[in-house]
Order: sequence, then C-alpha cells, then structure tokens
Amino acid sequence: MTRRLRVAVLLGGRSSEHEISQASARSVIEALAARHDVVTVAIGRDGRWELGTGSPPALGTGAPPQLEHGAPKQTLPVVGGNGVATTLMEIDVVFPVLHGPFGEDGTVQGLLELADLPYVGAGVLGSALCMDKSVVKDVLRANDIPVARSVTLREGDPVEHPFTYPLFVKPARLGSSVGITKVHDESELAPAVELARGHDEKVLVEELIEGIEVECSVLGNRDPVASLPGQIVAHAEWYDFHAKYDEGGMELRVPPDLPQETIEAVQRTAVRAFVVTDCEGMARVDCFVRPDGEVVVNELNTIPGFTATSVYAKLFDASGLPYGELLEQLLALALERHERRRRQAF
Repeated sequence: MTRRLRVAVLLGGRSSEHEISQASARSVIEALAARHDVVTVAIGRDGRWELGTGSPPALGTGAPPQLEHGAPKQTLPVVGGNGVATTLMEIDVVFPVLHGPFGEDGTVQGLLELADLPYVGAGVLGSALCMDKSVVKDVLRANDIPVARSVTLREGDPVEHPFTYPLFVKPARLGSSVGITKVHDESELAPAVELARGHDEKVLVEELIEGIEVECSVLGNRDPVASLPGQIVAHAEWYDFHAKYDEGGMELRVPPDLPQETIEAVQRTAVRAFVVTDCEGMARVDCFVRPDGEVVVNELNTIPGFTATSVYAKLFDASGLPYGELLEQLLALALERHERRRRQAF
C-alpha cells in the first residue's frame, strides 16, 4: 500500500489570477485528500500567507486571508510568524497551484529551492522563462521552433510595429488572456498598449496567426510525454478570458480536426518546446497550426488551470490518464527530481 504523503497545496497568490488559482486548488485538494494528508497555504492578494485546514470549504472567495487582530503582516513564511514555515518543513511535497506572477514565474519555486522542499512543476529557470512571452520566443527561435513574430515594447519605447492589422497586444508576463487586446486598426493600438502596460511594463505587439488553435499537455521530467492535442473552438472572436472561463465559452475537440501526421507534429513540437525551455513536471503548450500544416508555438503554461475540466487535465483524460492518476504522477515526478538533485554536489 502506498504511504500517504503530506502535501501542502499553495493557492491564491498576488496576481490577477488569484480566483482562478482558488478554483484549480479546490479540485486538486478534493482529489488528493482521498489518498494523502493535505494542508493548504493560502496567499492573499496582499501577499500574506495563512495556513488552512486542507479542506475545500476553507478556500475562501478571493479576499485576503484574515489574521488575528494585531498580528504582524507575514509576507513570507518566516519561522515564528504564522506557523507556515514550520508546517512546510514537516510536509513531503508542495503542490503550487498559483497562476501568473508571484507563483508561476520562478519566485515561489526559488523560495522552495532555498527551503530544500520537493515541489510539483517546473523549476526556477523554466518557470521564469515561460512566464516571459518575449524571452521564451528567443529561446524557441534559437532551437528552430516556429513562433509568431512580435515586437517587444519597453517603457519609453515608441509604439511601432511592422505588422498588418488585426494583431494582438499583450503583457509579456501574465496569463489567462488578462490585459490582452485584439487590435483591428491603428486607432485601437495606443489604448491596447496602455491596457497591457497597466499589467506589465514590458508589452508585446504580435502578429495574428491564421490557423487552427490547438493545445497539448506535457508530463514528465527527463522523458516527457505529450497528450492528445485538443482543438480550441472559441465561441467569441478570439480565445479571450470569457471564452476560457465562462460556461459554454469554448469547445474542446479531442482529437483536433487535423490529419494524423499533423497531430503527431503538434505532439513532437510540444515535447521539444518543453525540453528546450527547461520545463519539468508539467506544462500546457499552446500552438497554432497554419493552413500549410506548420506548427507555431504560442506559449507554454507551467502551472495551467487545474480543475478536472481544465484543458490540461481533460487532454490527459482523453489520452487514458484520469485526473487522480495524473496528480499522483505529478507528485512522484516532484519527489524524483528532488532526490535526483540532492545527489549532486553544489
């Protein structure tokens, strides 16, 4: 009989994807609790860390955790503070279910590395790299993986680009389509850049890719495998926040309406992108397939949405790996990596 692990689920976080993280964490906790001892560590939008009971009803509604009256503000899990550090040092593995900045970008991963704690998902480099849509394109291009053309605008740069309309403007380091605008003509460009800069001081102006939007889940450490891809059919002009999260906002077709050789090309490309960006554990690789069959990588999500009905889990379920077993494999991969790295001399 497999030993029950002590698992700490990190949820919430400081980013605008706080509520999405809570929904993902609820599903993870419900699935893990049958086999393991689970505690929650909720991170408020203000950065405070607070222990929970490990049960789904404790997840809250998005408000910052409420500490005892007069308690000092704990922006990191310090020893002697609110008990988070002591609890973390007693667990077997951490499952970060944090989307966006301050959770999916290498910051929390670095903290867990310093504490010598096993954790699910990509490490510091892979997390930080994939969060930055500008820098990750450079790495993918250097490895001959096609990506959409884009221009990166930093603070003070003129708003210029060589592309035809329509095009996309997006924050370089955010997820869930927050702050992204489909720009139809010149008059919409400046407001779109202003909106994106409200979320990130680095902004991408990106060409529109004509083709079929597909997503592919990848799982593994040294020998990663790809799920069946899924075709995204958004019931909107494009796959925006509402199409992703509103009921009936999109349809996921598994397998996609593509020839078998193209499906296999998507899987190969997804695994290659996963490897060259130093990912481990899991990632969802979002792509477009052009009419000529070329696979273009759009982005990698190292902590994708994680409800049982989220695309990452649904793709593996369609590939023969149900949600509960997927979570078990992710825990095992986290422990394997930690043990492997501990054998190295630093």
